[in-house]
Amino acid sequence: MEDNKRLLIKVCGMRDEDNMRAVASLDIDMMGFIFYPKSPRYVSQIMSRAGIIPDYSKERLRQLQGDAQQVAGTRQPKRVGVFVDDMPQTIVTRVFNYSLDFVQLNGDESPVMIENLKRTLIPDITPQIGIIKTLSIASAKDIEATRQFDGVVDYFLFDTPSEGKGGNGTPFDWTILDGYQGRTPFLLSGGIDPEDVERIKAFQHPMFAGLDVNGKFETEPGIKDVDSLRRFVDALRKD
Repeated sequence: MEDNKRLLIKVCGMRDEDNMRAVASLDIDMMGFIFYPKSPRYVSQIMSRAGIIPDYSKERLRQLQGDAQQVAGTRQPKRVGVFVDDMPQTIVTRVFNYSLDFVQLNGDESPVMIENLKRTLIPDITPQIGIIKTLSIASAKDIEATRQFDGVVDYFLFDTPSEGKGGNGTPFDWTILDGYQGRTPFLLSGGIDPEDVERIKAFQHPMFAGLDVNGKFETEPGIKDVDSLRRFVDALRKD
């Protein structure tokens, strides 16, 4: 990690309203919400009253103003929606309904699909939307897959290969990324845990932008251990 470069910290797999509020109070940059029905952290269309992501059910319309006042003036993490080979119209709906700042694509989405999605969203729906493409990294050969997306997406998220979509909580060999020479910054994922602070601080790559944490900080799927996360974040932010 380069000196004086703020490391982006994304906490993914959020679902519980109280847990969201507690995690949002930490010095993190992004909060991920998984819209993949097969995930144990799946977020249904009708969201909770966290005051972090809006939804537009009739019930929420009555409460929206009050929730907005609760979070007014506070720093809120960017909202990331995680999708797996979903229909573009479904993604667009989620982006609009939940005021997403980023779309993270964890499936086999092509550069053409991503370009079409961006043209639908920008500028009419969400002019500032960002795109994160997840790629599985097991060997130097996997780095080649980045080339077709370079310049198409805003960030890569490098994760461990898994039969499912979204990783398996297992670390991969970060030295493989020495071969990455693309222009797109990346986030590290794959089983990052509370003991990885020094490993993260020692990792050097000019395009290393941040990290994504999830299962290793959970007490159960979708519920983060806030104290563990706080210690981890504070340790990373410490000079």
